[in-house]
Amino acid sequence: MSTEVIKDFYNRIIGYVETDASGNKVGKDFYRRIVGYYDKKLNVTKDFYNRIVGRGDLLSSLIVQAE
Repeated sequence: MSTEVIKDFYNRIIGYVETDASGNKVGKDFYRRIVGYYDKKLNVTKDFYNRIVGRGDLLSSLIVQAE
């Protein structure tokens, strides 16, 4: 599992995106609380409550919104 750090304009950490071997991703905020999921097979992003947010990988926008 690889982890990508998401930073803002001032180089402060605002979240993380963890990717598993199959390409599915989990978005987490600064405190490592889950904010959403990306399912590569369906190509959809879902929020914490499993509601579809949109098509494609939108985890970065969920992390920014959680800030």
